[in-house]
Amino acid sequence: MTDHEAAYDAALQEFAAEVGPDGPVCVRGGATRWALGGEPTSDTREVNAPAGVVAFEPAEMTVRVRAGTTVSELHQQLAGAGQRTALPEREGGTVGGALMVGESSIARLGRGAVRESLLQACYVCADGQIASGGAATVKNVSGFDLCRLLVGSLGTLGLLGEALLRTFPIPESERWVQLRGADPAATKACDTAASVLWDGSDMWVLLSGYEPDVQEDMNRLRDCSDASAPPELPSHRWICTPAEAVAFGDYATSVGVDLSGRNGSSGRFVAEIGVGVVHASVPQPQRIVASGVVELNRRFKQRFDPSGRLNPGRDPLKKT
Repeated sequence: MTDHEAAYDAALQEFAAEVGPDGPVCVRGGATRWALGGEPTSDTREVNAPAGVVAFEPAEMTVRVRAGTTVSELHQQLAGAGQRTALPEREGGTVGGALMVGESSIARLGRGAVRESLLQACYVCADGQIASGGAATVKNVSGFDLCRLLVGSLGTLGLLGEALLRTFPIPESERWVQLRGADPAATKACDTAASVLWDGSDMWVLLSGYEPDVQEDMNRLRDCSDASAPPELPSHRWICTPAEAVAFGDYATSVGVDLSGRNGSSGRFVAEIGVGVVHASVPQPQRIVASGVVELNRRFKQRFDPSGRLNPGRDPLKKT
């Protein structure tokens, strides 16, 4: 056994021992999305996942990192080789937290979804044993990716200790531009649009790629102006289809939400065009989940955590 393997095993074994085989337990990361899907019950014991970058292979474009590492720390280390991951950065947010919440960054159009960045996961099961899923290769066999079941599960299927993530090069040029009074369709011809945000009137576009391509897209957009940053996002996150996001006012009305400014609501929203996520000043009504989906989630929970000890009180189906 190499020194690297010994350190790897020691960190996970210590984490598994802390989790133990019984009693309600959860992992607390940066708590940036702690109330999402419901908070753990009051009798739940909190533990911390191990932290640190285990191995970074720039040529392979993969990084093995422990779940307690903050995403900002991970990206600082990867930046030395001109790379990063698709995980969103929130102040204090951890790698494990980002994966368990499963919310992609606002640059999902260009960077891909969070779940697509996970290649392999090492986690502690409900019985306190360590298990792994996935493979240490970017090109995997076809079939069911067990490790990706964990993404978005809020830690109800297993407690993540370590992850192997896909990395990608940091683009040569990245800049936000703003278009006032523009229609979302104005960006369809842009090849470098990594994010398109729209508040019903103005648009903010993140152009990302080689400088000549970014400049060409800026010429296509014509009336755009440089923006120092994207707009501030309202606090409530809606999940809908890309078509519903483009017509968000009508969609909100159809589900009984007033965005007119009456009833004390500011009515503000910022839609992620092409993705189907909208950030709004009012919460999204609880969606009706198909009975088949509910049953499938129940069966997975029963298989992975028959005693219900992992993050009791949290429900991935109630994340909006």
